[in-house]
Amino acid sequence: MTIHSTRRHLLGTLGAGGLALGAAACGGSDPFEEEGAAGASDAGGGSAGIVIGSQAYYSNEIIAELFAQVLEAEGYTVERQYQIGQREVYIPELESGALSLLPDYLGNLLQHYDPDAESASPEEIHAALGEALPEGLRVLDFAAASDQDSYTTTSDFAAEHSLTTIGDLAGVEEDLTIAANSEFEVRPYGPEGAKEIYGVDVSVVPVEDSGGPLTVQALLDGDVQLADIYTADPAIAENDLVVLEDPESMILPQNVVPVVTDAIDEGAEAAIGTVLSALSADDLVELNRRSVVDQASSADIASDWLSEKGLV
Repeated sequence: MTIHSTRRHLLGTLGAGGLALGAAACGGSDPFEEEGAAGASDAGGGSAGIVIGSQAYYSNEIIAELFAQVLEAEGYTVERQYQIGQREVYIPELESGALSLLPDYLGNLLQHYDPDAESASPEEIHAALGEALPEGLRVLDFAAASDQDSYTTTSDFAAEHSLTTIGDLAGVEEDLTIAANSEFEVRPYGPEGAKEIYGVDVSVVPVEDSGGPLTVQALLDGDVQLADIYTADPAIAENDLVVLEDPESMILPQNVVPVVTDAIDEGAEAAIGTVLSALSADDLVELNRRSVVDQASSADIASDWLSEKGLV
């Protein structure tokens, strides 16, 4: 059975406690048909308005809000279109110009355009994106912060089967399932990749909350043995989970990288760059923790962090 949830602000608590799930973030109208969503409104200095989107993933929304607030501090007019879906939904909006900017992740973005892309360093993937992206799109610099897809399990299951790497799963003598968004099925690091690279047979149990509380709970409840939980998620440490190592780099580096259109001028790029240069892996985990544990809004989380870093 497929489990659906939006993960805006991760409306729930983690661990053995109950999960309080919020209402779906999507309304009855198409946000891209709303007035101003794709338009170019005047901003400070005469710059065109910037439309910032985010994935249907709370952490991605926080990063988008960091960009939005530094741009507004520089006098740009910003239109927010958050929680609009996954890559199959928002990439066409970027390509059409309906969105100006969206935070993405290096490896997954490259494999969207080049499914056969092989393991490489973040710098090499960034360079490859320069060749792979269609005309009108480009990526800015990438951050040190990353948020990897993963094969994650409980500490008990890892200890029982002596698991430290994904390849160790090949020795587990039971049918393996992994809780993940349904698109995990066709990702290069999904079941086909696990079989080809590590000799591991695994089936996907669709849980449509981008590694969120339903995914975590499915793992904790023993409904699955594995879960695709993004590595900047505080749920990993909170629940003493084990991220299995990926020595063959089946999952490409997923450093945060903005994908942008020509609506992002040099001034906007410089403002966004201040966020990218300051955003560390530990910072991203803490930003996510504030959403998960403190139930803070993306606007408050971004405002506090930017002030702390002296960026606004």
